Order: sequence, then C-alpha cells, then structure tokens
Amino acid sequence: MSDCENFSVPAELEAEADKRITHYPENKRSAVLPLLHLIQHHFGFISEPAVKWVAAKLDLEPIKVLEVVTFYPGFRQEAPGKFHIRVCRTLSCAMGGSYELMDKLCELTGIDRSKTSHSNPIAVSPCGNFSVEFAECLASCGTAPVCMVNDDFHEAITDDKAADLLKQYKNDNQ
Repeated sequence: MSDCENFSVPAELEAEADKRITHYPENKRSAVLPLLHLIQHHFGFISEPAVKWVAAKLDLEPIKVLEVVTFYPGFRQEAPGKFHIRVCRTLSCAMGGSYELMDKLCELTGIDRSKTSHSNPIAVSPCGNFSVEFAECLASCGTAPVCMVNDDFHEAITDDKAADLLKQYKNDNQ
C-alpha cells in the first residue's frame, strides 16, 4: 500500500480540489498552490502523503509539489499546535518588541525554539496546544508588534500583554 493510499481526504475536500483543478484546463500544474492551500487549511500542515496525493491529482512527480511546499514559507510541513501563533518580525514589529513578545510567549507556554530552522520554523508547546513561528510582514506596521493566532489578528501585543493573549485561547481550550 502506498503512502498516498494511507492518506485520507474527506469527500467534500476532494470535490473542492477537483473543482479547483477545472480552473486550470490548460495546465493542471497551475493548481498546485490552490490544492496545497486546501490541504493545509484542512489538516493544518502538508505531510509527505499529502504531497503525493496532490501530485497524483495533478499527474505530477511528487518532487514538483514538494519544491513548491519548500519554496513558500507559508506552507508548514510539521503539525502546529491547536493554537498557532505567528509573530511578525519585520522591521516595525521588531522595533516595537516582537522578539520580546516571542520570548514571552515561549516562556509562558514552555515552548523551546532551539530546534527551529528555516525548513522547520515551528515550535510546539509540550502540551501540544500552542505553537509559534516568526512571520514576515503581517501588514500592520502602524500597530506593531502584531501577531496572528490561527486566523485571528492581534495588534499592539507587547510582551506584557502575552499572558492575556494566551488566556483568551486557554479558555477556548476547556
């Protein structure tokens, strides 16, 4: 049994993938990004079996899909925590305290970022509820530092507000 056969995609997700592929009748390869976004939105990250599944859907070699996944930093190859926090580190946010915010978030959640790298930018808390990564510009320089928790945008989150930010999501976790 191949990895692709072990990868289970819900019928509605597969139908949406098939629909998006029809938007690219000239070259199905152009549907790689839309399919990867669908997979990441549904599963939270893009696994090796997911890469093979997308490749099979588009009649591509898996390396052609993997090169897209590894090129774009927005695609994750590791599972994030239930609440994934992306902290902007671009100039305005860095000057506003985003590195201090990241340090405080890690301190409060017990996250160890020592093993993160360019290819593995996510660090997950021991309980698995929180994960963090730095993000490039989140497009709100005037309200720096900013971060996102899953799809929620938060502005002017200095390190002294980190505990209150986490509390909002800890309460959602119960």
